[in-house]
Amino acid sequence: MTIEEILNGFPEKSQKLAQSITDAGLHCVGCHASSYETLEAGMLSHGYDQNEIDSLVRTLNTVLEQKLDPNGILVTSKAVEAFKEIAKGEGMENAALRFDCIPGGCSGYQYVLDFSTEADSALDTVFHSNGLDIHVDNNKVKYLLGAEIDYSSGLNGAGFKISNPNAKGSCGCGKSQSY
Repeated sequence: MTIEEILNGFPEKSQKLAQSITDAGLHCVGCHASSYETLEAGMLSHGYDQNEIDSLVRTLNTVLEQKLDPNGILVTSKAVEAFKEIAKGEGMENAALRFDCIPGGCSGYQYVLDFSTEADSALDTVFHSNGLDIHVDNNKVKYLLGAEIDYSSGLNGAGFKISNPNAKGSCGCGKSQSY
């Protein structure tokens, strides 16, 4: 499969697939060659060996096997752990996660993760994931349903990563998206 076919064939998982490809050291997602070059050919032309190709294919298959909950919001256990550690450092051990998207960035909307001490029953929907409450403004639920919030850390930085099947596009820097 070409890189374009991989991403277009699974639009609900394209962000996560693209992130996995980028994490492997490839920046082919926006490359003009991605429409006609297979993942294997692209990796070989950039000096990767068959073991590295096989490893990335396993990673991509794992992403594809993960079940999405189109009626919820998933916060991975790594993200919950990171959120709770940050909340503790801020003296907000009992806080929930406020998940929002606001106008801004290159593509129209940017994500906001914040602390929330109490949901407004008239204005918010409360989701639960891995022992964490997530508060979402009722007007934003349609944009955020099915999203996954993960946390990664490494030599290139650490932070929360959001995969959202509702995003129709994103900017080159990955800081904003359109719906």
